[in-house]
Amino acid sequence: MSLKTFYRISSLIKHGNKLLSGQLADAELISFDMFDTLLVRRTHDPDLVKVPVARFISHLAKQQGVAIDWKQVQEKRDDLEAALREHTGQMFEDKEAHYPTLISQTLAAIVGEASSEKLLTEVTAFEMQMENTMLVPRKEMVDWIEQLSKQGKRMWVISDMYLPSDHLETLLSHAGLLPYFEKVISSADSFLAKASGKAYDDIISNHQINPQKWLHVGDNPISDGFRAHEMGIHSLVLQDTEEHRRKAIAARYYYYGLNRGFWKGRAVQQLMAPIEAENIPRSAMYREGYNFFGPLLCSFVQKVAEKSRQQGITKVFFLSREGWMFKQLWEKITPTIFPGEKLPEIEYLYVSRLALASATCAHQGLTPENARIVFLPPGNKNFEDVARIFGLNQSKFEPHLNRHKLTTTTTLSPLHTGFDPEHLWRFREMLKDDLFQQEIKSQSRESNEALLKYLEDVGFFDHKDVALVDIGWLGTIQRFFNDAIAHRADRPVCHGLLFGATRGITFPSNRYSHIEGIMYDREKFNFASSAILYARDLFEEACRAPYPTLNGYRLNADGSYKLEFRQMSDHIGQSEQEQDKYYADLQRGVLDAADRYGPAVALISNHCEELTPWTNYLLVSKLAFPKRREIKTIRYMHHLDDFQGSSTPRLLRRPKLLHNPWEVRGWRFWLGTLFAGRLFKKHLRTTVNTWPPQERL
Repeated sequence: MSLKTFYRISSLIKHGNKLLSGQLADAELISFDMFDTLLVRRTHDPDLVKVPVARFISHLAKQQGVAIDWKQVQEKRDDLEAALREHTGQMFEDKEAHYPTLISQTLAAIVGEASSEKLLTEVTAFEMQMENTMLVPRKEMVDWIEQLSKQGKRMWVISDMYLPSDHLETLLSHAGLLPYFEKVISSADSFLAKASGKAYDDIISNHQINPQKWLHVGDNPISDGFRAHEMGIHSLVLQDTEEHRRKAIAARYYYYGLNRGFWKGRAVQQLMAPIEAENIPRSAMYREGYNFFGPLLCSFVQKVAEKSRQQGITKVFFLSREGWMFKQLWEKITPTIFPGEKLPEIEYLYVSRLALASATCAHQGLTPENARIVFLPPGNKNFEDVARIFGLNQSKFEPHLNRHKLTTTTTLSPLHTGFDPEHLWRFREMLKDDLFQQEIKSQSRESNEALLKYLEDVGFFDHKDVALVDIGWLGTIQRFFNDAIAHRADRPVCHGLLFGATRGITFPSNRYSHIEGIMYDREKFNFASSAILYARDLFEEACRAPYPTLNGYRLNADGSYKLEFRQMSDHIGQSEQEQDKYYADLQRGVLDAADRYGPAVALISNHCEELTPWTNYLLVSKLAFPKRREIKTIRYMHHLDDFQGSSTPRLLRRPKLLHNPWEVRGWRFWLGTLFAGRLFKKHLRTTVNTWPPQERL
C-alpha cells in the first residue's frame, strides 16, 4: 500500500507503470478521478459554467411568461443547492447534491411544476454542451489509459460530483474516453463520496474488490489520497504545477476583468487558448487567423447580433464575399452567447458592387452621386469605366456623348492626364439629359428585374426590418442596394451594419436606409479603432469566400433569373485562386477560434461592448506596430478591386509615399517597420485634423 504525490503527469505515470509491473502486477482495478485528472477545465472556476446556464433558464422563463434576471436564477439555484446538500447531510455523511433534482426544483420554483419537467431536458442538454466546451482530456493521461487498455486492465471512473453517472458518461463520451472504462461511479447516485471514504467502502463491499490490489489515481490530497490510503488502496495523487500555474493566470485575468474591459477581453482570449492535445504546431498563417482575426471578427458578429436584437431586425443578410465568413461565425458563436434567445433569421446573399451597379439605375437612372463613385478608384478615367461598372453597352451612348461634345475616351477624372474641368461639366450636363437617362434605364431594367426575383426568392420583402452585413468602408453596396429597391412599396427598412465605415462619401441616410460602422465608424471618434484604416484590404481578403465574384443578375428566356459569376480562367481569376489557397490556413484559424470564442464570452462577458478595449488593443498593436515577420506572413498576395480600372493616374506614377508598412513592398517595407511610431503619429494628426468628418468629393 502506498500514497504518493506527483507534480508532473510523466512522473506519476512512470511510478504507476512500475507498480503495475511489480507490486500490483495482478491488480483487480485501476480507478481514476475524472475532473482535473482525466479532464481539465479551461476556466479556473467550474462554477462559471453555471452563468450561461442561468441566462438560458432566464430566457426560457420569459418564453413561459415569467420575467426573471439571470442573476436571480443563479441565486435561486445556489440557495436550492445549499438546501439539498443540507438535507442530504441529515442522512449521509457526505453533503452531496443531485443535479436532476436540483434543476427540476429550480425550474419548478421559477416556472411551475408542469413546465419544469418539459424544460429539464433542454437545460440539461445545454449545461452538458457548455461543460463539453470547457473540458479537455489530458493528453499524457489519455495515452496512459490507452496503454493500460491494451494490457487488458480493468478501469473505472470514480467522481465526487453532483452530476449523476449517466451525465458523466456523456462528458467522457464527448472526450472520447468512455470506451476505455468498464464503469462510471458518481457520488450523486448514492450520496456516498470519496471525501468521507464511504465510496471506497461501498465499492469494496458490493464489488468484492481487494483494496490491496486496487490502484486509484486522482488530484485531491484528501478524497483521492488520504481516504483511499486509509482503506488500504494504493493511491497516486497528481498536483500538476504547470496546470496550477495555467489556472492561476486564467484566474488573475478573470478577476482583473471584473471591472476592466481590457482585462475581460484578455481573459476571453486566455480561455480560447489551446491546451493539452489541442496545442499542436500550427503555421504562422493559422496562428494569425486564430489569435488576431478570429477574436476581432467574432466580436464584430457578436455586436451585429446585439444590434439586431436592439433594433427589432427579423432577418440578417450577409452580403458580398466577406459575408460568407460572417455567416459561419454567426452560426458558431450565437448559440452559446445568446442561449434560448430568439435571434433573427440569417441568409447569405450573393451580391457585389458590380452586380448591383447595373440594377440600381433601372428606375432612377444614373445619378450624379453614383457617377462620382465611379471615379473614386484612381484607375478609372472615362466613360468606358462608367459603362464597365454599370454594365452598359457603350456603343448605344455615342449619340448622347456626341450631343454633349464628349467621347467614350474623354478624360473625366482629375487624376489623369488630359483632364479638363470643361469635360466634367459636360458630363454632368449629360446626366440631366432625359434621352441619355432613358437609355440608362432601358439597359438596366433586366438586371433590376432579375435582382428583385432573387430577393423575392430569399424572402427579402417578407420582413419590415432587415440587416445588411458587409465589410463596408464607403457603404457602396448598401447605397446601390437601396437605390435598386427604392421603388418597391413593400421595401423593408435596411440597417447597414458594416465592419468599418470610412464615410469617404456622404451616405444618403433616410427612414428606409442607413449605415453604421460596428468596429470603426468615422462619425464616432475612436482613434484606436481607426487603426483599421492601415490595412482595409487585409480584412477583405481574410474574410473573402473561395468562389468567383458575382458579375450580375440576368433574366433567362423563361422569365426566371440566374446569378452570373466571373470566369476564373483568366489572369485575374488565377490570381484569386492563388490568394484563396494562400489564406486557406488563416481562414481555418478564424473558424477554429470561433468554436472557442462563443463559450469563452458566454462565461465571462455580459455585453459585447465590454470587450472593445481589448479589440482596440489588438488593432493598434498588430496594424500600427506590426513586426516584420507578421507583415510578411499575413499580407495578401493579390487583391481584386472589381471597380478599379486599368488606367494609371499621373499622381501614382511617382514613387509611392510611405503611409504605413502594410502598403509598400521592397526597401520601403523595412523603413515602415523601422519608423512605425512616426507613421502612427502621422496617422494621429490626419485622423484628428479630419474630425468632424466631411464629404471629400
